[in-house]
Amino acid sequence: MAVPEIIPIAHEPDHRTGTIGRFSGGQFLASVTYALPDGFAMGDGGDGWEEQKRLFAVLHKFDHDGHHQGSDIWCAGTWAEQVKRPRDERSVVARAEARLAAGLAGLAEREYGDIAIRPFRLSVDGVVFGLITECHAEDEDGEHDWAELCPDGLGFSAPWNGEYDT
Repeated sequence: MAVPEIIPIAHEPDHRTGTIGRFSGGQFLASVTYALPDGFAMGDGGDGWEEQKRLFAVLHKFDHDGHHQGSDIWCAGTWAEQVKRPRDERSVVARAEARLAAGLAGLAEREYGDIAIRPFRLSVDGVVFGLITECHAEDEDGEHDWAELCPDGLGFSAPWNGEYDT
């Protein structure tokens, strides 16, 4: 089944889609997520992945019809930094969570709940962010049948009910 023009994403409190919803200006999708630059793979056997794996606070905004309006994407630091200070109030995770909380607090009339957005794509610091459509069908008809939330690694597909696969 082809990717719909507008893709529903279900709100699941205390899970990976716990910080999505609507506000006076439209819809939002927020997360704290680790990511590697596009093309960099930890399995390549190369050293230095600890410095390449970065934690981002991400807040995407959409209009009421699901069109991407802009994103606040902020790098809190690297995996290597987090390992050095794992439980510190100034840790990479603590900084990312604080940035995300501040961004969410700035959304007027914020309510958590289901959203429906259109595919979009952008790149920040060599990392691809977005809801990107792909073809996963084995019959290779070329029709896009999957949407991947990047870099979060959440996949959406038929029956397009907002539930995700990881």
